[in-house]
Amino acid sequence: MNDLYPFTSHTLELNSSKYHFLDEGQGETLLMLHGNPTWSFYYRNLILGLKQSYRCVVPDHMGMGKSDKPQNYNYTLSQHIDNLEALVDKLGLNDITLVVHDWGGAIGMGFAVRHPQKIKRLVLFNTASFLSENIPIRLKLCRIPGFGAIAIRGFNAFALAAVDMACKNKERMTDEVRAGYLAPYDNFANRIGTLRFVQDIPMNPDAPSYSVVKNIEENLEQFKSLPVMIVWGAKDFVFNDHFLKRWQKIFPEAEVYRVQDAGHYVVEDAHERIIPWMQRFLQENPL
Repeated sequence: MNDLYPFTSHTLELNSSKYHFLDEGQGETLLMLHGNPTWSFYYRNLILGLKQSYRCVVPDHMGMGKSDKPQNYNYTLSQHIDNLEALVDKLGLNDITLVVHDWGGAIGMGFAVRHPQKIKRLVLFNTASFLSENIPIRLKLCRIPGFGAIAIRGFNAFALAAVDMACKNKERMTDEVRAGYLAPYDNFANRIGTLRFVQDIPMNPDAPSYSVVKNIEENLEQFKSLPVMIVWGAKDFVFNDHFLKRWQKIFPEAEVYRVQDAGHYVVEDAHERIIPWMQRFLQENPL
């Protein structure tokens, strides 16, 4: 796996738990935030393609990737935003280009709403930072008490399904790449974050993260004057075109690439195309 992920690990101590992150390259900061059940491994090709000109800061959310996986922990959206805030503060990051995917959208835009002055550009990959009632039946099943815990923690169903379904160009998901995605979630204890993210999807006003997402949603429009780039895998079974249209309504001036042959793991499916698109976007929208 070192061949695929040739990066130096860094950790930040947060309340006796280690929060893992990558800090590669130099220049303007690209803060890349993954979702569930991925980790910083998801961005490896973008880091390799962009670190010659940019500083790529890529954390693993607590419970994910190479970060610790504490068993008694507040795995909620607001806590993940707090952790990101601590990292940005520790590294003294400013003039940030936020690069987000899946849950990284809610975490990243949650941070952005708290610190709008720090955000200069947005790059969105198949994500949401607003409330929605659209949830696939497969995710609903994973949220059933008892069943979800057995499926996700006992059988690793969520991470295994993702490597089979989220990448549409199947030749990309080699044994080595597949092993890279699955490596952090190799036993019952290590799958706690994967389950907690699924349980934290705010489907009703009683959910702990509902008010957090509602607040983010109500504050997104302040960023519409920023340069925004959206790259969307058209074959995503979770974040479908309904979500893309919502983003386009919020950010009508956004530069949009709808990648016809890509799925939820759009960066895995299309990184060779995405890197030059991002390079051009960043160059044409200087800070």
